[in-house]
Amino acid sequence: MVQNYAFTVTERFLRYVQTDTQSDPASNASPTTEKQKNLSELLAGELLLLGLKDAHMDEYGYVYATIPSNSDKKVPVICFCSHVDTAPDCSGTNVKPLVHKAYDGKDILLPDDPTQVIKIEDYPYLKEHIGSDIITASGFTLLGADDKSGVAEIMDMAHFLVNHPEVKHGEIKILFTPDEEVGRGTAHVDLKKLGADFAYTLDGGEAGTFEDETFSADAVTITVHGVIAHPGYAKDKLVNSLKIAGEILAALPTQEWSPETTIERQGFVHPVAVNGIAEKATIDFIIRDFVSAKLPDHENKLRQLAQEVLNKHPKAQMDFVVKEQYRNMKEIVSQYPELTANAEEAYKRAGFTVRNEPIRGGTDGSRLSFMGLPCPNIFTGMQAIHSKHEWIGVKDMEKAVEVLVHLAAVWEERAK
Repeated sequence: MVQNYAFTVTERFLRYVQTDTQSDPASNASPTTEKQKNLSELLAGELLLLGLKDAHMDEYGYVYATIPSNSDKKVPVICFCSHVDTAPDCSGTNVKPLVHKAYDGKDILLPDDPTQVIKIEDYPYLKEHIGSDIITASGFTLLGADDKSGVAEIMDMAHFLVNHPEVKHGEIKILFTPDEEVGRGTAHVDLKKLGADFAYTLDGGEAGTFEDETFSADAVTITVHGVIAHPGYAKDKLVNSLKIAGEILAALPTQEWSPETTIERQGFVHPVAVNGIAEKATIDFIIRDFVSAKLPDHENKLRQLAQEVLNKHPKAQMDFVVKEQYRNMKEIVSQYPELTANAEEAYKRAGFTVRNEPIRGGTDGSRLSFMGLPCPNIFTGMQAIHSKHEWIGVKDMEKAVEVLVHLAAVWEERAK
């Protein structure tokens, strides 16, 4: 279907990553950084130039657009979604993308910082790209493939469908979101305006992978209230909350129950921040498991562990607050088998056998699914995300575009 097509995805990607769109978890604004709108505005303009007359960016930095149906059938409305922001973990300012033509299989020394070396032993998926072009950053920044590769792939899909009307498809919605990396990617999405029946995020990794299962997630904040006293006259009076917080952290298991000791579908409890003074200290945790019903088990275990520490300090007090974050998209997506079945057929037409993998994290698709828009995740090719070693293969991006084109066609063919 895409034979002899001159893909635009690489050219688009190389342009998009040079716009700084890093989001900010400390900001209460929407979007959390105004600079995200720079890319969103650019994308809306490019979609208008493609002929998508309703393309626009709203006040929150979301981009909406519609590819009209060219089918006589009543086809479900499908949305393709990616996020424009990059992670706060690593600088996204002045990204200089480098195309390594016909990758030779050797370690890649990044020129701006020679201490940054992408080693094939650390990233064995590089072996799949020997002889093909790959893209990296230059050593000082992340690349931004998460998720500007997804953005570029959706844009190239739109370019293909607009210029190849012989490929029949239903109405297709395009959605680009800000602030996904700080957990707010769906905070202001207008699903009524979007008007989609089903969706797919483009936010996955290796070519051929398909993800319809995520962690379920809660956050826990433990607040330790100590007793303050002048340190010069503190004997038998001072109860130092910082020390108690340290004891709680020291009581956590070291060989299990943590991100660094778990894989696949194993859950964990992970301290992510400690703040405070002697009088009051807080520990923020994230709780993850693929089975939502197991989250209370993890939380109760953590509460018991913390309480055992507090029992040694009878004058101290503890608050234990649980906040729901997101739930396993599988609980929703599994109710609509056509979502996965149609994706599997599209992957097959693009030359893949689907590798269904769980996401040890969350995506916009998790929240969208529970907001009423069932939304699994398709690969983009991105690797070593959120780091200076981030890279992506050109052939993976082109294959993602091909999958999207096939997927649009499959939904049309199977419509009644």
